[in-house]
Amino acid sequence: MSELRQDLVSGDWIISATERTKRPHELLQKKKVRKPSSISNCPFEDMKKSGNWPPIALIPNEKSWRVAIIPNKYPALRHENDCAISFKTGPYEIVDGIGHHDLVITRDHRKNLAHLSEKEGLELFEVLQKRYRELKKDKCLAYTSTFFNWGEDAGASLYHPHCQMLTLPIIPPHIGHSLSGSSNYFKKHHRCVHCDIISFEERNKKRIIIRNKAVVAVAPFVSREPFQIKIFPRKHQPYFEKTSVADMKHIVSALQIVLRKMEKNLHDPDFNLFIHTSPLKNQSRYKHYHWHIEILPKISTIAGFELGTGVDINIVDPDAAAKILRK
Repeated sequence: MSELRQDLVSGDWIISATERTKRPHELLQKKKVRKPSSISNCPFEDMKKSGNWPPIALIPNEKSWRVAIIPNKYPALRHENDCAISFKTGPYEIVDGIGHHDLVITRDHRKNLAHLSEKEGLELFEVLQKRYRELKKDKCLAYTSTFFNWGEDAGASLYHPHCQMLTLPIIPPHIGHSLSGSSNYFKKHHRCVHCDIISFEERNKKRIIIRNKAVVAVAPFVSREPFQIKIFPRKHQPYFEKTSVADMKHIVSALQIVLRKMEKNLHDPDFNLFIHTSPLKNQSRYKHYHWHIEILPKISTIAGFELGTGVDINIVDPDAAAKILRK
């Protein structure tokens, strides 16, 4: 029988309808043959020539950079010296589209996050942390969303691996729901909701994909899509950018292992990856939150019911998903 399951943090409901597929492997497409785009046509190979100049940062330097941060040439939000102004048009509220839209690029055209060396992967995440700390200084900004789209089905328009950091003057609704849910749980139980989830999953063990001394990766009990993955630091920390180098090293290592397991066991699907962390402002308000990474492989298609109700239907049991991913 199918089940309705409610997310502990956001309060969202999903339908777990695992009887609709007896064999989760049947959902998987044949392994993709990824064909890298031509390096000669890549806008990140010669950023001066392509108009992606000047950069925000080149690490370690312009001549031998390994990680670059540049403003998006086609930004969703533009940086201005003034804060965004909110105003009304009739009953509607409008806020100026002021913020930051950065691209964070790794040097190798063909090597995505899964296949960077551990040192390269850690360096990328340290660069992201530093950029968060810089963005915090801008009193006009409220939230930074960092995401990585891999493959056309996940919305990637360029092959060259890169993350995006979109910093807004508002807290996005989905993030706001999770922050409120986390706060309400803490007020009721005097504990972090994510810490309780980690504790339960470590006792249960069925949905754990990988764990080490600093991190646990799970197929969530309330998985909104097939093979959804969440990666939690085991130590309570509201802020991605405040995570220690020692812990981040283990987190990045686990993330890369999970991505390689997806590539092997899920036939290399396109995917979206997000970093969920606390807002930039009023940091003392969010001690209840617990930053984490979410990965959504593009296995299924969201259709009418999901779009019309906000209730996702997942036809793969997360216990079975974790078993497949652990291989």
